[in-house]
Amino acid sequence: MKFKHSIPFGFMNFTSPNLRLLLYIILLTFCFSCEDFVEVDLPQSELVGETVYSEDGTAIAAVRGIYSNMISSNYFASGSATSITFLSGLSSDELDNHSTDIDRIALFNNGLIATNGHVQLTWEDAYKYIYHSNVVIEGLSNSTEVTETIKNQLEGEAKFIRAFCHFYLVNLYGDVPLITDTDYKVNTITSRTSIELVYKQIKDDLNDAQILLADDYSFSNGERVRPNKWAAIAMLARAQLFTGNWEDAELEASAVIENTTMYNVMTDLNEVFLGNSTEAIWQLKPVLPSLNTNEGLNFILFSTPTNVALSPTLVNAFEPQDNRLLNWIGSVTPRELTYYFPFKYKVFFSNQLTEYSMVLRLAEQYLIRAEARAQLNDLAGAISDVDIIRNRAGLPLIHDTNPAISQGDLLLVIEKERQLELFTEWGHRWLDLKRTGRVDEVLGSIKSDWQSTDALYPIPQSEINNGSNLTQNNGY
Repeated sequence: MKFKHSIPFGFMNFTSPNLRLLLYIILLTFCFSCEDFVEVDLPQSELVGETVYSEDGTAIAAVRGIYSNMISSNYFASGSATSITFLSGLSSDELDNHSTDIDRIALFNNGLIATNGHVQLTWEDAYKYIYHSNVVIEGLSNSTEVTETIKNQLEGEAKFIRAFCHFYLVNLYGDVPLITDTDYKVNTITSRTSIELVYKQIKDDLNDAQILLADDYSFSNGERVRPNKWAAIAMLARAQLFTGNWEDAELEASAVIENTTMYNVMTDLNEVFLGNSTEAIWQLKPVLPSLNTNEGLNFILFSTPTNVALSPTLVNAFEPQDNRLLNWIGSVTPRELTYYFPFKYKVFFSNQLTEYSMVLRLAEQYLIRAEARAQLNDLAGAISDVDIIRNRAGLPLIHDTNPAISQGDLLLVIEKERQLELFTEWGHRWLDLKRTGRVDEVLGSIKSDWQSTDALYPIPQSEINNGSNLTQNNGY
C-alpha cells in the first residue's frame, strides 16, 4: 500500500491520540467567523428575517452560512468522527471500531438504544438545516428587495438543502416528520410522514431546484461549493434510483454525465478529492484555519487507532491490482499489527487548503446509470458504465472478460463497484445494503448480534419525550 502525506514537518510525528485531540480543540478555538456567514437561531425572529432579506448580500450570506454550519458543526455533514460518513461506516461493514465511546460501540455492534447521543445529534443537525432552509424560502417569498436572479438561486439552494437532509433522514430513520415551514411549535408536534410522501417532497424540491439554480458555478466564484442545477439533477438521479424509478434514474444521471464540458471522471485518483476537481459536482469548503477536511484529520492514521480503521471485509474485497486499493487506502504497522485507513483525503493538517469535502461526484452518476440500465435489462449499456469506473481502477473490463454476464450477476458486480468506489463517503454502503434488501444477508453473516430491525436507527428518545406525536421504530 502507498502511504503518502501532506503534513508540515512539525507534525510528522504526531501520533498521540491526546495530541490529536488537542490540535482539534485548538483549531476549533481559532475558528474564524466568515464575513459572509449569518447565524440563524431557533426560532427565527421577525426582525432578523426582515433585515436579512432586505438586500442581496445579506440574503446570500444567510444561505452560505448553512454550508459553513454544515462543515463546522462536527455532526451530520461535517465529515468528522460523528458525521454520517463515520456513523454509517460503523453500522455497515466498512469500519472497525477502536473507540471506547459507548455510543460508538453500540453503532458498530448494531446495538443502538433510543438515547444514543450520535443518533440524536444527527437527527437534530439535519432538522436544523431543514429549518434554516425553510427560513430562507419564507424570507425570500416575503422580500421585495432581493433581486429576482438572486432570489431564484437562493430559493433553489434552500430547496436543494431541504431535499438533501430529508433524503438522509428518511434513509436512516424510516418514516420521519416532513418539515416544510418555520412554525416550530407546530413542527414540534408533527407526526411521522410515510417514506413515500417524504420522497415525493424530496423530488418536488429537487425538480424545483434544477429550474431555479444556475447551470454553472459563476454564482460561487467558480468554486463547486454551492449546489447548482447539476447538483440538483444528480441528487434527483439518486432519489429516483432509491425509489426504483429506473427510467428516471437513467435519464437524470445521463444529463449529468453528458455535461462533459463541466464534469469528467478524473484519470488520477489522487486528484479526485482536491477542491474543485472536475469530478466534483458539489463539495463543502473547509472553514477552519490550518485545516483541510475533517475526513483527513480523523481518518488518517499514524499509530494504533483509537477511533476507527477500515474493516478487513472492505480491504479484502479489493483485487490486488485495483488502483483504488493502492491510492485510496493507507496503512500503518505499529507493534507488528497492520491497520488500514481511508486515504482518499491526503491532508491531515496543513496551512495550505487543497482538499474540499466531497458530497456529490460524477463517478456515482455512472454507477447510478449502470444500475438503472441493468434493471431495465440494458446490460450492454450497464456494462459500458461500470467499465468506465473499472478502467480507471486498472481492472479488467467486463466487456472483455464476461460480456454475456446475467442481469443478476451484473447487479452484484455494480453493488461491489459501489462498495469499492464510494467507500467511506456519505454512508453509501449502509444505504445500499438496505435499499437492495441485502442488509440481513451481508451483515447478518459478520455481525454477531444483527437483527433485521437494526436497519433503521431509533427515533431519538428526547424527541419522543418532548410531547411530540412521534412513535418509535420497531426493535427499540
